[in-house]
Amino acid sequence: MPRLMALLLALAWQLPLPASRAQNPAHVPWLQEVEWQSSTGPATDELTNLDDLDSWTMQRQQWLEAWRDFLGPAPKGAEAFDTQVISEDSVDGVVRRRIRYRNEVDDWMDAYLLIPQARSDSGDKGPAIVALHPTTNETINEMVGISGRDGRENGLQLARHGYVVLCPTNFLWQQPGGFDAAVQRHRDRHPRSLGMAKMLFDAQRAVDFLIADPHVDRQKIGAFGHSLGAKEAWFLTAMDSRIQAAVASEGGIAWASTNWDAPWYLGPEIRNPDCPRKPHQLLALAAPRPLLVLGGQSGPGAADGTQSLPWIEAAAPAWQLHGQPIGFGLWNHRRGHTLDAQMMERVIAWFDCYLR
Repeated sequence: MPRLMALLLALAWQLPLPASRAQNPAHVPWLQEVEWQSSTGPATDELTNLDDLDSWTMQRQQWLEAWRDFLGPAPKGAEAFDTQVISEDSVDGVVRRRIRYRNEVDDWMDAYLLIPQARSDSGDKGPAIVALHPTTNETINEMVGISGRDGRENGLQLARHGYVVLCPTNFLWQQPGGFDAAVQRHRDRHPRSLGMAKMLFDAQRAVDFLIADPHVDRQKIGAFGHSLGAKEAWFLTAMDSRIQAAVASEGGIAWASTNWDAPWYLGPEIRNPDCPRKPHQLLALAAPRPLLVLGGQSGPGAADGTQSLPWIEAAAPAWQLHGQPIGFGLWNHRRGHTLDAQMMERVIAWFDCYLR
C-alpha cells in the first residue's frame, strides 16, 4: 500500500518520480521512463521472501542449474577459433571484416567483426558488444549495412559509436534448407539439446571470441538484439555473467507473447502451465547487471509492453537487494515491432552509461 499511495500522490500532483531514481549519475538520465512495476502486481511472488544477498545467491544457483538442465547439454566448443578473414573493408570509420571461425569442434561460424578505426589504429582496449540479428534472410549482412533495410544496420551503428562489435549468424541460417532442416541437423548432433541451447552456445562463443580480441576490455562486454536477437541477448545475459549490460528489443518476455514453443526455441513444453521454468527466473538471473527491455506494445509482431511488466516486477527483487535505483525494466515506446533511430539512440545511451 505505501508504494501505491506514493504513486497516486505523484500522479495527482504531477510530480516526477524520486530524484534518486531519475538523477543518479551512475544511471541513464531517463531511467524514470523505464518501468518495472505493473498495475496488476507481479506474475509471481516467488522472490518476495528473499531476505538478503546470501538467500538470493542460493536461489540464483538453483535456477541457473535448473535452466541448464532444461535447455540440455551445450555443444563442445573448439579449443582454438582458427579464424579466417573472408573480406575486409572500411565504412564510416569502422573496419568491417567478414570472418569465419571454428565454433563447435567440427563446425564453423560465419560472422562480421566491426572495429572502430581509431581503436584499430591505437591498439587500445575498450568496450565490445555481441549484436545478434533478427529474423531476416539478410542475417548479418543487414546488421553491418551490406544489404537489407535502411536503418537496420544496428551493429554498424554501435561500432560507429566506438564499440567493437561481433555479429554471428544464427544457426537457422548457417546452412541452406530452412528452419526445420537446421533444427533437425542440430538434433542429430545433439539429441538432448533444445534449439535455444544452440543459440546460447553460439552467443557464448561470440563472447569467448571478443575476450580473445586484443581491442576488447573483457570487463566491458554487452549484448544486444532485436526480435529473435533479443531472445538470444536475454538468454545470454541471464546465463553468462561476463555480459555486463544488455538491451533486448521486442523479444517477448511472456511465453505466450511470441513463438517460444517453436522447436528452434524452447519447444512445446514451455506452454505447459505446470512447466516450472518461468520468464522472471531468467530476468532475475541477470541481476544486478543493467538490462533494458524495449517494447512496442501492440501491432503485428509486437511482443513486449505492459503485458511484460508483471514478469519484470516479479524479477525486480533480485535487483533491489543490490540497492536502489535499479538499472532494469521496460521502455515502452508503443510503436510496434520495430527498432527506429530514436530507439537506437536509447540503446547506445544505455551502453554508453553502463559499459564505458
